[in-house]
Amino acid sequence: MRAALFGLALATVGANVSYAQESPIVVELFTSQGCSSCPPADAFLTDLAHQRRDVLPLAFHVTYWDSLGWKDPYSLDAATNRQRDYARLLDQDGVYTPQMVVDGTTAFVGSNRSQGLNAIANAEHKRIPVGLARNGQTLLITVGAGAGRAKVLLVGFDPAHETHIGRGENSGRSLLESNIVRSLTPIGTWSGSAMELRQTPPAGESFAILLQSEDGRIVGAARLDS
Repeated sequence: MRAALFGLALATVGANVSYAQESPIVVELFTSQGCSSCPPADAFLTDLAHQRRDVLPLAFHVTYWDSLGWKDPYSLDAATNRQRDYARLLDQDGVYTPQMVVDGTTAFVGSNRSQGLNAIANAEHKRIPVGLARNGQTLLITVGAGAGRAKVLLVGFDPAHETHIGRGENSGRSLLESNIVRSLTPIGTWSGSAMELRQTPPAGESFAILLQSEDGRIVGAARLDS
């Protein structure tokens, strides 16, 4: 069913398309260039990006460090709001950096590699097929049929940037960071029936789709690399 749905979607946009890897495990890192504890977590995320094709690592740069000596050029209000939503959903006292969340269900200190690899190994198989294709200036998103209800989120991200830090806790360092989220856009609601959406590409060099249920679980995902 997944192959048939995605194949039909590709046929509608023509032959010259790029299409996504489906159903990766989603690892979200909440980080900031102003945080001296974050570079080891950033390095872990970079290793995942380079070594694990079954994982979609995403770096969400939060805003609440921006007034503490260094304004992170990649900080987003959407990243801060997303982390606060997780704090509520996962019954946490507050937010902190670096924090990782795996598939919307398991949160821990982002520099803890052993805990991160264990959470990835224990991630549940995603049952809802999601497809993502690009033809020129159009992104085609497909979601297969299933049970439940979820938001469809479009993510734009840059694969890598190196930044020289001029002030703050990391002053003088050059930070190499991967899969930096540049945009996060809700584009629809899935209610169990197969659906197809078309979107103009948002900010970012690469793109991903997250299908996220009301309790925070990510039940489907797809990545489209630049």
